[in-house]
Amino acid sequence: MHAPRKRFGQNFLHDPATIGRIVAALDPRPGEHLVEIGPGRGALTAPVLARTQALTAIELDRDLAVDLTERFQDDGLHLIGADALRFDFSTLATAGQRLRVFGNLPYNISSPLLFHLLTYRQAIADMLFMLQREVVDRIVASPGDADYGRLSVMIQYACAAEALFVVSPGAFFPPPKVHSRMLQLTPYVTLPHPATDERRLSDLVQRAFAQRRKTLRNSVGTLVTAAQFAAAGIDPGLRPERLSVADFVRLANS
Repeated sequence: MHAPRKRFGQNFLHDPATIGRIVAALDPRPGEHLVEIGPGRGALTAPVLARTQALTAIELDRDLAVDLTERFQDDGLHLIGADALRFDFSTLATAGQRLRVFGNLPYNISSPLLFHLLTYRQAIADMLFMLQREVVDRIVASPGDADYGRLSVMIQYACAAEALFVVSPGAFFPPPKVHSRMLQLTPYVTLPHPATDERRLSDLVQRAFAQRRKTLRNSVGTLVTAAQFAAAGIDPGLRPERLSVADFVRLANS
């Protein structure tokens, strides 16, 4: 049996009840283009294939990729040996069919991977991921919450985000030192608050939360003039966690 590798952040899901809840939340259907990131030992791969008879999986660990191919190549698995952080997901969205992406993500790359996936959101119908509970709490946080920050703003800008059930460490081998939680992300077909320049929005949000204890006047005052604060209707004396996604977009657009 493949031993977990720390450098890949591997914690293999093995609890049948948890696997059943994840598959039920995913509700995979034949004909959908499903993409699993980091299938590991195939705990989710097997039940999803049983329902759909077709699945694309992206696995960086070569030994796991060989094992998965041998086990599931006759069941409809298309295995891609690649680093998901560098993979072009748009190449999978053929014939205009949007992807359904899911997986138990390594915690050490979860945030960079989410930002990477957002660049392909037009090709993605939805995403269902197992993440560290604290990361999910940050993603779904509301303005004013202690957890609200850059991750909250940028993901909620692009997606509807819903926190699902919590998973205890015992559901994995080896058990992680933290609890996990399922996260459902649905990219907007039409953005509720579109930015005229998303790079500018990203830079503004990053700068604001890099010094989150400072007021906006002090953290982003070199980017935004007093007249632009006024035009956006934003009080520069506020701290960044008081601003909603719509507020940040309005300020960036100003």
